[in-house]
Amino acid sequence: MHSFTKNDFQAGAAATGQDDISSNELRILRDLLQLLPAGVTVQDEQGQFILVNEAAASQLQLAAGASQPSPVDERHAANLDLLRSGRPVVLEEVLACGASKYVFLTAHRPVQIAGRNLLISTSTDISEQKAFEDQLFRSAYYDELTGLPTRRVIEHRVNGLIRDSAQSHFALAFLDVDNFKHINDYYGHAIGDALLVELSKRLGHALRETDVLSRISGDEFLLLLNPISGNDEVAEFIHVMQERLKAPFFIEDSEIFASTSIGVSLHPMHGRSYEALRQNADIAMYRVKNNGKGATAFFDNSMEREALARMKIEQSLRLAILEKRFCCAFQPKVDIRTQEIKGIEALVRLRDDEGVIQAPGTFINLAVELGLIDELTFLVLAEIVKSIDLINDTFGPTATISINIAAKQASNVEFMRRFARAIEETGFPKRFMIEVTEDAFVTRSHFQDQILPILRGIGVGISIDDFGIGYSSLSALADITADEIKIDRSFITDIHKRPRSQGILRAIESLSEALGMTVIAEGIESYEELTYLQAATKIRYAQGYYFAKPIFLEDLKPATPVASEARASMAARPAQEGRQSYSRASGFRR
Repeated sequence: MHSFTKNDFQAGAAATGQDDISSNELRILRDLLQLLPAGVTVQDEQGQFILVNEAAASQLQLAAGASQPSPVDERHAANLDLLRSGRPVVLEEVLACGASKYVFLTAHRPVQIAGRNLLISTSTDISEQKAFEDQLFRSAYYDELTGLPTRRVIEHRVNGLIRDSAQSHFALAFLDVDNFKHINDYYGHAIGDALLVELSKRLGHALRETDVLSRISGDEFLLLLNPISGNDEVAEFIHVMQERLKAPFFIEDSEIFASTSIGVSLHPMHGRSYEALRQNADIAMYRVKNNGKGATAFFDNSMEREALARMKIEQSLRLAILEKRFCCAFQPKVDIRTQEIKGIEALVRLRDDEGVIQAPGTFINLAVELGLIDELTFLVLAEIVKSIDLINDTFGPTATISINIAAKQASNVEFMRRFARAIEETGFPKRFMIEVTEDAFVTRSHFQDQILPILRGIGVGISIDDFGIGYSSLSALADITADEIKIDRSFITDIHKRPRSQGILRAIESLSEALGMTVIAEGIESYEELTYLQAATKIRYAQGYYFAKPIFLEDLKPATPVASEARASMAARPAQEGRQSYSRASGFRR
């Protein structure tokens, strides 16, 4: 390859034969061409260079050393064709030299000068610009973490399939990683990200070139299977994929098990647009979530009716929070030996559009899922503060006041700090007891290390709610710093008939006593359950419909203690013979 220098430029200029240009003007022109950052060349009809500036010489030398075959020869042939055709053209030229890639924007223009056919070419290095464009393209169409296509890509592909053939058969699957928040909380976000990368590799295994796996959000994926012959083919493929996920993931010395809930919609059976197919696959996935996770469901019309009902509840819930249509009921915690009221639990209730009171089971989980639970919790606290005089008159000025906190809130440091400040600003923070489920302690959340000291600092008590149905184990109690443990009603129901539950109850009672925790039995509904607790355990406190249903303060007469109301209602019922340890007629004492 010839090395192009200033001498080539001078020789080319002399070859033009333009004697009328003074040597001084020629020198100025030559210097200007050499200073241009763009490469400039002039070729004759045989393709020989008669003018080459330094920038062009560098580009041609780069082309000579490029790794692709004969780029200079290819350009020479192309330029001859341009000269013959007489048409200008602008194109991009890519040169790869080892690991580096260079891109030039080149304009070729055939001209006639002094009776000669010449080709003037200018080339500009746009490598950095193209690299930036490629980066923008990848960020727009490919996920940075996993390298998978984004939502735009799979949406474009699905729309193309529908446009090309409205009757084409393909499947769209919506995949959601189960319990990913718990994994993030326990292992940390770095390991959570590494898990998503490994998951995407397993999910993408054995896909065809016509299939597409896309990551559309944090722990959600979309899978396009195209083409398909029917449901059985899709079900078999997804079953194999689910089996592949059962093997543990080994990440930074941690052994992690993960599963996905999958909903599937089929085209054209379940929709004739991308949005309809995605939405129906999403609805099917939520059916799996509600039924235990880690499985697959195909969309059907009954799911759509459920989704519409759920949407109606969601809209009502948002409107109810906006209009503050929530109220509180209070259920006493009773000393079963003295019938005194130890404390009360604030239970949130919703008034629907007709004014009917709705139990929390219809809206609490949805409020957590929609991110509305924080605002709802602050509404409960405001209701307590507004009603504190009536609470004192009804239940006594020393009764503790328990507020339930969702597990998602308990691991949110920022929310808990704000909530603690709001409790402190009430002026009576030591009256409050925060009730959380035990998974707030045994997952690697921030509750035990960061949030608990804040609550302790203002005198707020801690209660472990629903003990026995979540992540609990007796050994876990040793690591939990709490004042109170509430044994779930599933252990208390018919306790007098269930020897195995009696043994578990005694074990929890003994360990709680050793750790200095007060035990409260939840869900007492019969005299027999109460009698067993009194006779066979040291448990002092209980809650349940046997003592009192949740009480709405607005239904009570002002300054009428609940003890008086309870005595009146219990006195109307005959005392049961042979049961001297406790009588409904004895009522509660504040």
